Amino acid sequence: MRPRDTITVVNEDATAHTLTASDKFLDTSTIASGKSETLTTPNESGQLPLHLHQLPVHARHTLTVS
Repeated sequence: MRPRDTITVVNEDATAHTLTASDKFLDTSTIASGKSETLTTPNESGQLPLHLHQLPVHARHTLTVS
């Protein structure tokens, strides 16, 4: 990803999800099944630790912006 790229988070599961960066720069509302939300990456390069919550399960990922 590059700075200021857009990301569309699509929930293709039957369970609601949220996606949140550790610093809260990226933070979705609860995304219901079949719905999506669009976000914009930060202005600067770097790595953003992400937390994907498939309610009630929690997974960690990293988004690299370069």
